Amino acid sequence: MEKEEKNNQEQEFKGKNLEEVISHAEHVLKLPREEINYEIVAEKTKLFGIKSKEIVIRAWPKTKAEEDPVAEFLDKLINLIPLSLNFHIKKKNDITHVIFEGKDKHLLLRREAALLLALQHILNKIYTHKIQVDCDFYRKRKERKLKEYAQSVAQHVSETGKNEILEMMNPYERRIIHLAVNQIPGISSESIGEGFLKRVKIYPVPEAAK
Repeated sequence: MEKEEKNNQEQEFKGKNLEEVISHAEHVLKLPREEINYEIVAEKTKLFGIKSKEIVIRAWPKTKAEEDPVAEFLDKLINLIPLSLNFHIKKKNDITHVIFEGKDKHLLLRREAALLLALQHILNKIYTHKIQVDCDFYRKRKERKLKEYAQSVAQHVSETGKNEILEMMNPYERRIIHLAVNQIPGISSESIGEGFLKRVKIYPVPEAAK
């Protein structure tokens, strides 16, 4: 079925060079080149008084799966779970951002967004590039709360000179804590423990190490 659909959408385009032919295909198919598959059918040399070259390509639209394997994976996953969800994907600075929406999106945010963050963990295990997931601006709200919390604990450590060990956190939460703490002079932090969930220790830096 997929092969038959591809054949129905194939068109041939001709031009003097590959750039010209692809531009023609973009215009006819009404798609940017990153959403077009093509193969070179022929490269001909024509003689009309002067020597000229003609390139022939066969082009067709990419399928959604070809455009983004993350989208293909999520489409299959959502079809298997009993939740009404949809998503859209955008890419910025080599990061793939997945934003979830839909009638059941609130379920992703239960228990400190455990399901949302589990999806992010799975996606980052499967694919080599970095993926961030979000829903209802959860990330922005969570980052603000964690920064305020980290700054408050760091200030307390600075005043008392005693270490503080925070509750178990996932890698995303720990990263925000570390970044916030490292902005405060004389205070540092480190992750302690093993596995996905670890604690963060916030401690004063000895004078000699400053």
